[in-house]
Amino acid sequence: MQEGLKREIITTSDGSTTIHFPDLDEHYHSKHGAINEAKHVFIKHGFDYILDSKKNLDLAILEIGFGTGLNAFISCLEAQRVNQKVNYVGVEAYPVQTEEIKKLNYIEVLGEQKHQELFDLMHGSSWETMNIISSLFSLTKKKQFFEDIEDKNCFNLIYFDAFGARVQPELWGVTIFKKMYEALENGGVLVTYAAKGSVRRAMQEVGFVVERLPGPPGKREMLRATKNI
Repeated sequence: MQEGLKREIITTSDGSTTIHFPDLDEHYHSKHGAINEAKHVFIKHGFDYILDSKKNLDLAILEIGFGTGLNAFISCLEAQRVNQKVNYVGVEAYPVQTEEIKKLNYIEVLGEQKHQELFDLMHGSSWETMNIISSLFSLTKKKQFFEDIEDKNCFNLIYFDAFGARVQPELWGVTIFKKMYEALENGGVLVTYAAKGSVRRAMQEVGFVVERLPGPPGKREMLRATKNI
């Protein structure tokens, strides 16, 4: 879907950058703040939330839309901060090019210059194999369409960060959410920036218990879905 589309680097409201597709009026991250969105949706309501019930266990995370690697990088930093072992799988059908990654300013805005090597290692590591990024964080990047995911009962947490339903409605229906439900272990959680009623109903149809939560800057709500035990 992204092939042949114009791409540009823009600065979002919190000073962090993202990639914008002007022909679609779509972004990899929220224009209201890429870093703020990642921390609010995926760390606060995903990573930190699941750790409350999974203390002392390795955490397995699946990201739907690896994109710029921002969510993975912030998760790696969080793993270091709380001394939590994380096995992270990022799925991306259209990997971001190296020259675009170099133009992103996440290291500077986060004030994490001391962890530049971790960020570089994430993006320089091989696809389709597990890479040890730090003693606490492993990363497997998969070049894969979301509809081809066949994992079963593998993950504690899913970051669902696909392009929005306005642009790719097929990614936000029952077929994909059934795959997400099956990929989670019992009690596992999926978090997403989306809050549309049709998305919530599709999640519920496959068995998720869905919560509406306060959204990140620029959005009134987001969704968190839990796989029934």
